[in-house]
Amino acid sequence: MSLINYVTKIHFAAGVLEEAVRAETRALGIRRALLIYEQALADSEVLEQLIDALEPNFAPVLFRKPERFPDEATARFVSAEFANCGCDGIVALGSEQCIDLAKAIALLASHGGALSRYAKVEGGFGRIRDILPPVISIPTTAGSGTEVGSGALIVMNDGRRLGLVSPFLVPKVAICDPTLTLDVSPEVTASTGMDAITHCIETYLSVAYNPPADGIAIEGLMRAACNIERAVQNGRDIDARREMMAAALNGALAQQKGLGGVHAISHALGRPDGNTFHHGALNSIVLPYVMDFNAPAVGDRFAILGRALGIGPEQALIDGLVRLTERLGLPGRLAALGIDSAAIDRAAPLAEKDHTNSTNPRMASAEDYRTLMRMAL
Repeated sequence: MSLINYVTKIHFAAGVLEEAVRAETRALGIRRALLIYEQALADSEVLEQLIDALEPNFAPVLFRKPERFPDEATARFVSAEFANCGCDGIVALGSEQCIDLAKAIALLASHGGALSRYAKVEGGFGRIRDILPPVISIPTTAGSGTEVGSGALIVMNDGRRLGLVSPFLVPKVAICDPTLTLDVSPEVTASTGMDAITHCIETYLSVAYNPPADGIAIEGLMRAACNIERAVQNGRDIDARREMMAAALNGALAQQKGLGGVHAISHALGRPDGNTFHHGALNSIVLPYVMDFNAPAVGDRFAILGRALGIGPEQALIDGLVRLTERLGLPGRLAALGIDSAAIDRAAPLAEKDHTNSTNPRMASAEDYRTLMRMAL
């Protein structure tokens, strides 16, 4: 966690999509792109615009992402198509899962062996080399920030949901056009927004030393605090959408510090088969409990977070976050997401082993995680 490195090229403006795609595919030397997109975008105008922007070279090879969590089997199948069709770059249009899948495809297209070899918990960080085909990320939600992030969360062939982490997984270019988020539902807007807020909070509290990331995280919190409710209440508010997309970027850029116990739990609890809830909704439920657990180890940082979120001294930070979740209409208990005691027992040892546990302010055991999840049930 000693490296401080911000190198991603980002286009950020309303309506920038076509111009940026043409310029960046040319700059990267991409002649035939593999275009990965969400199923919900199959008949959309934005997909047509993107195909038109790519076609002056060779017609892109299209792949519609399955409606399930990104997994190794899908990534391996598509990486073979990437090679067979003579593709030399990847364009990912969609949510964080779509972009994470693109990263895994790029990795398998250039590296051999099982994908789990490259998971951070398996010592894979040093195995990923700078030989991946270029990825251009185009997010259609504002939350995870994976469009500029060094990680990807993938279900391995053995069923484990593991994180791939490397600076070489960062997309070469991110095209952030807030108009692409205008039609996102209030529920998804709230969930993705809380994901961005959780990223900013956990990176700021991380044990790693990275002063630039601390500043980026705090600024992201300030943006999100002023705009998340506006974006949920009026999805056509382009100013609020722009600021939430910026907050998501803040949270992702700050992740060089690492995350913490909230993500250790959500990585372990997330169900890859038929997941019916958003990662950010799960984060928002467990965030207060993990923050309470971490409180003895964070010094005055809660006070700084409270000021960034606009939560006055008369209201405790944790209580303020609970009230925000309620106003956004997100569930407050894990049971509302279909999670039961058996799922918690399975998840507890996985949370302890998750790579994000190593940067939590206070080391947590499997039993600690079991207790926290039961409190949130």
